[in-house]
Amino acid sequence: MQEQYRTVARAGVHEAEINRSRFLCALAPAATEREAQEFVARVRKEHPTASHNCFAYVIGADASVQKASDDGEPGGTAGVPMLQMLLRREVRYTVAVVTRYYGGVKLGAGGLIRAYGGVVGEALDAVGTITRQRFRLATVTVDHQRAGKLENDLRATGRAVRDVRYAEAVAIEVGLPEADIEPFRAWLADATAGTAGFDLGGEAYGDA
Repeated sequence: MQEQYRTVARAGVHEAEINRSRFLCALAPAATEREAQEFVARVRKEHPTASHNCFAYVIGADASVQKASDDGEPGGTAGVPMLQMLLRREVRYTVAVVTRYYGGVKLGAGGLIRAYGGVVGEALDAVGTITRQRFRLATVTVDHQRAGKLENDLRATGRAVRDVRYAEAVAIEVGLPEADIEPFRAWLADATAGTAGFDLGGEAYGDA
């Protein structure tokens, strides 16, 4: 599993005009291939009169799913350079759709490749990216008396508190980088005088 990956910070649209053609690049985070496809369908619906709606997406922290479409542009001049830009910027779990309104001037294969790849790069700069770090999930169980202070201490020391559940005892779910697991155990025992339970769970990604 990858230790970390980058993705787009939010959904957004960036527009550029190249030789009288309008290029609109819509970017969005996508957790699954289905989410990516739904986003592509939504953008196509918003621009039914566009000359082309080309797309590329990369899903998986290890880029295990990669798809691209030229949507009627000459083969390899749109979707592939878009996909290459996402991969070059090491962006994952991201979908890009470039909508082109043809302005009457032909760009040629080289011009199209530069235009489609370039507008994705510009959109990534405009929207911004965030890094997500791999964490081990851990559940800390503590009595109600200590729970509030412990939760505050966790946040104060920069630990990622993901969930708090109140029952007979209070269960606080935290995300821990692998290297922090043993130091955290020692810190927790010290902070709660050894009264807290500690269970390691699966893995997830969170903001670095």
